[in-house]
Amino acid sequence: MSWVLLALLCALSLALADTASKRWLAGAPADTLTLIRSGLPGVVLLPALGWIDLSGLPPVFWAWVMAAMPLEILAMALYTRAIRASPLSQTLPYMAFTPVIAVLTGWVLLEETVSARGLAGILLVAAGAWGLNLEHAGWHPRTWLLPFRAMLVQRGARLMLAVAAIYAVTAALGKGAVGYMDGVRFGALYFIVLGACAFLYYGLRAPWAVQGALRAGPHAWLVAGLLAFMVIAHFMALAQAGTAYMIAVKRTSVLFGILLGAWVFREDRLTQHLGAAGLMLAGVAMIVG
Repeated sequence: MSWVLLALLCALSLALADTASKRWLAGAPADTLTLIRSGLPGVVLLPALGWIDLSGLPPVFWAWVMAAMPLEILAMALYTRAIRASPLSQTLPYMAFTPVIAVLTGWVLLEETVSARGLAGILLVAAGAWGLNLEHAGWHPRTWLLPFRAMLVQRGARLMLAVAAIYAVTAALGKGAVGYMDGVRFGALYFIVLGACAFLYYGLRAPWAVQGALRAGPHAWLVAGLLAFMVIAHFMALAQAGTAYMIAVKRTSVLFGILLGAWVFREDRLTQHLGAAGLMLAGVAMIVG
C-alpha cells in the first residue's frame, strides 16, 4: 500500500475518532474520555508486544519515552475538552500551530534561523487562523485584528493551542527515542506504554474513571480501535516516505474533521472553515517541507 494512501487513512481514522468521541461519548466525564483515548488504544495494541524485542533497548530510550508520557496525558486531557467545548471546525485546525511553535521555539531558544519558506508558512497558518474567525472582522481597520482576539476568547481554540504547544515538545522527545527501533514497532510500543501510564495515573487519581473507561461500551472501543489503527498507519507511512511529506498529508485530518463536523453536527460556515484550514495546511506543508 502506498504511503499516501496510508497517510490519508491515518488522517481519516483520526478524524473519525474525534467525531465518534464528540457524537457518542459526549456524556462521559472528562477523565473517562481522556482515558478512553489515551489508555484503551494501548490495550488494543497489546498483542503487538509479541513482535517487539525490549531486551536491547538502552536506558536513554526509556528516558525519552517516559519524559513524554506526562505531557501526552495532559495533551489528551486538553484535546478531549477542546473538541467537546467547541465545534470541530473551530478546534481541529489549530493543531496546525504545532510546527509553527516548534519553529518559533527553535528560533527563540536555540537561535536557529527561520528560512523565507518557513516564515511564509507561519504567515499562512496565521492567515488561516484569522480566516476561521473572519465573521468577527468588519470593514473598518480597527476590527481587522478581532478574529485573532476571538481565537483567544474561545475556550476550545485556547485549549487546542495549548495541545499544539505540548505536541511540539513531545514530537522532539519522540524523535529522540524513535532512532532505537523501527517505526511501526515504536508506534505500537509508545501507545502501549502510554496506555499503561494513563491507567496507572487515573487508577491512583480517579479509580472511577478506569471503571468508566473499561465499561464504556462498544463506542469507546471503536474510538480506541480507530486510534490504534491511526498509529500503525502513521508509522507504516513513515517507513515509506520522509517525515515532512507524511505529516503534511496526515494533517488532512483537519479537513476530514471539518467535513464530518458539518455532516454529523450540522456545523455551519463550511466553505469559510475549509478555506481557512486549507491555508493552514499549506503553511504546514511549507514549514515541514
